[in-house]
Amino acid sequence: MKKYYTIILIIFYSSNLHAQTKSVARLWNEAQLNAIREDRVRVPVQARNLFHTAIAMYDAWSVYDPTSRPFLMRNTYAGISYPLGAIAPVADTAAAQREAMSYAVYRILKHRYATSPNFLFSNFRFDTLMNYLGYNPNYTSTNYSTGTPADLGNYIGQQIINLGFTDSSNEIGAHGYTYYNPVNQYLSVDSSGNPNMTAPNHWQPLFIVGALDQGGNPLVSGQLFDAPEWGRVAPFALQASQKTMHYRNGGTYPVYFDPGPPPMLDTVNASDSSSALFKWGHTMVAIWSAQHDPSLSTTKEIGPSGCGNLPLCYVPVGQHQNYYNYITGGDTSHGRTSNPITNAPYASNVSKLGDYSRVVSQFWADGPTSETPPGHWFAILNKVNDHPLFSKKFEGAGAVLGNLEWDVKAYLTLGGAMHDCAIAAWGTKGWYDSPRPISAIRKMAQYGQSSDTLLPSFHPGGLPLVPGYIELISSNDPLAGANLENVNAIKIKSWAGFDAIGNPATSYAGVNWILAKNWMPYQRKTFVSPPFAGYVSGHSTFSRGAAEVLTAITGSPYFPGGLGEYVFAPSNNVIFFEHGPSDTVKLQWATYRDASNEASLSRIWGGIHPPFDDMLGRVMGETAGVQAHSLAKSFFLGTPLPIHLISFEQKVTNCNVLLKWKTASEKNAGKFEIWHSTNAIDFDKKIGEV
Repeated sequence: MKKYYTIILIIFYSSNLHAQTKSVARLWNEAQLNAIREDRVRVPVQARNLFHTAIAMYDAWSVYDPTSRPFLMRNTYAGISYPLGAIAPVADTAAAQREAMSYAVYRILKHRYATSPNFLFSNFRFDTLMNYLGYNPNYTSTNYSTGTPADLGNYIGQQIINLGFTDSSNEIGAHGYTYYNPVNQYLSVDSSGNPNMTAPNHWQPLFIVGALDQGGNPLVSGQLFDAPEWGRVAPFALQASQKTMHYRNGGTYPVYFDPGPPPMLDTVNASDSSSALFKWGHTMVAIWSAQHDPSLSTTKEIGPSGCGNLPLCYVPVGQHQNYYNYITGGDTSHGRTSNPITNAPYASNVSKLGDYSRVVSQFWADGPTSETPPGHWFAILNKVNDHPLFSKKFEGAGAVLGNLEWDVKAYLTLGGAMHDCAIAAWGTKGWYDSPRPISAIRKMAQYGQSSDTLLPSFHPGGLPLVPGYIELISSNDPLAGANLENVNAIKIKSWAGFDAIGNPATSYAGVNWILAKNWMPYQRKTFVSPPFAGYVSGHSTFSRGAAEVLTAITGSPYFPGGLGEYVFAPSNNVIFFEHGPSDTVKLQWATYRDASNEASLSRIWGGIHPPFDDMLGRVMGETAGVQAHSLAKSFFLGTPLPIHLISFEQKVTNCNVLLKWKTASEKNAGKFEIWHSTNAIDFDKKIGEV
């Protein structure tokens, strides 16, 4: 173990050879992201942890800043006051800020990751960073009025630890739930069909042999719903007027930006419109899974010249089918003719569809050993911060900020947005409790087909038949079975699954016809599908919220230089469970919103979400991101500002006009401002009121 720690220490210092150019806030953020990669999945919990450490860094910095005001200290949060008296004067303000925030974050991280399966490594990393910075990890005094900045940091850290027990997250109960109970029994992933799903419109836990959670840690039992009561947690910028209270089994389920119920499967009436949308969405997931084969000749322009530049356009559930390419995959965007930063044309970036679909599904999956979706956007922010063309001007204007000031402000804004996205998305998940595609597709396949009453195996709740993708098995079909036991069952042209892979270091499964009752998402065998309901998509919510934050704080919708890029060569083996990509894939985006949209699409390609989970998550995230920026800015300016509320349900379907309301009373009175999009991206021109 001592030898292993020595190796870690060498790696740590090697990765920080240029640490002097990074702020203390950045170093602590990277240490936390590594701790998240080693922890259990707990997506909303990690969003909360990132938010709370961002508070610690910002408050420790702002207490010494003449303009900004703290978020938590000297304020009331979730009904609790957090006093802070006069602090001891310091000779070096910048040094005091670095010291105070280091102690504050250190205390929180040591507390929050104490139960991590890899807490020894995380603790060693935290201790190593403290020693590297020249601070004593064992100093615990909180006498900030006469002591050092370390005392202040310890005090702030302890206050935030205390906050964790009063924010309704049930930290004292390991963030477990109190009232929620799954309606369905486990689906054994290795078995065929789905006989245990008695309620097809509700989430079903999975039983996975050799299961690992999203952090790569072994699970000793089947899935438990991760945080179904998270809508109760104290938010950052979400407002009480924006939540709807629901009640079930004696428990409350607050839902912010309540989108209403998702489409539901009707097993009696085949013509039910909601049921038709349920089938359409899950059928599209199955059809897109037929694209995970790099041996196919189909290619796709995946750079900004052919993808992106599609504005977020809210339309009610059931009216956004034209947004997606049902058969060929992806959305209906057509890219941009030129880079608006350089005025030069974007270079062509053509990829095999079978490589692109696989890479995006895994790059954005944020699965085992990842920093989870909210942490992924912190990593993207850090990469933007390091870009040589990026200038750290808040909202793209004014003076260039120092690394530390930029980081603490950016982290608080993004952390607040990610926290609010988790509350909104998981509140919706917990209340509406919708199924995942693996459960829904297998159950519908078990019912039969719902397209033609004159064909065999008709059932109102069955899968729709799609020639070339979803068909009935005939007697001469290779899938018919030795005793023709599968004749008239449903087959899907899909990713062929784990048994077809062979050696994952050198081969891939490809696409073939499979029994629909055996359909699998394009995910790791030890993970398969997340342990919580689908509606709405957390990825879509987090990604759009982060895109709005990055757009706002940088003052531009575009990545530095007009191009964000990640390159994956065949040697990267980014897919983990099979070989891939077969050729180099460059993921490229012009804007943060383009990247967000791709993240959303990746969950459909990955077999994790139907499209109706996606679209409403994007809109929810946009609202949360805009409000988080508005609130954070008020603290930076030291002046209370009204939070800019957006009624996302009022977006007009042609995407050229947006109706906004600023207060709940204005909304109830039917008073709206009318804004127009002059560039098909941003609503930037007020044209009237109604």
